[in-house]
Amino acid sequence: MKRLFWILLPLALPAFAFAQDADPLRFQLERTESGFIRLDRETGAVSLCREAEGDLVCRMAADERAAYEKELDLLGDRVTALEKRLDAQPSQNALPGEAEIEQSLSIMERFMRRFMEIIEEFTTERDNAEPAPQRT
Repeated sequence: MKRLFWILLPLALPAFAFAQDADPLRFQLERTESGFIRLDRETGAVSLCREAEGDLVCRMAADERAAYEKELDLLGDRVTALEKRLDAQPSQNALPGEAEIEQSLSIMERFMRRFMEIIEEFTTERDNAEPAPQRT
């Protein structure tokens, strides 16, 4: 599950960086003896930040990281359960069995027989009907 975290992290970083740039009043920085604490005013998330080579580098607080990893584990479990459920379902590309073919042909045969009976009734009625008078 940790490997999934490291795979998904690079995908999430651009969105995270974009979200930071969206609202300049969203975050509040407070200086501490070891660096900074950054408060996300929208979510309430707290990050520990320090200066490194002129950049501010932030990490999630330990309790948030644990909650984040727990959420990733839960999502991973859901994905696994969904994959198992999908694998258990019969393939939709499978060809019908002999019994299904016979049942389909039986239904089609009954339909055709009934359809032909209806056509025969109309034909018989038309042949037995009196001819229309000539109006010429």
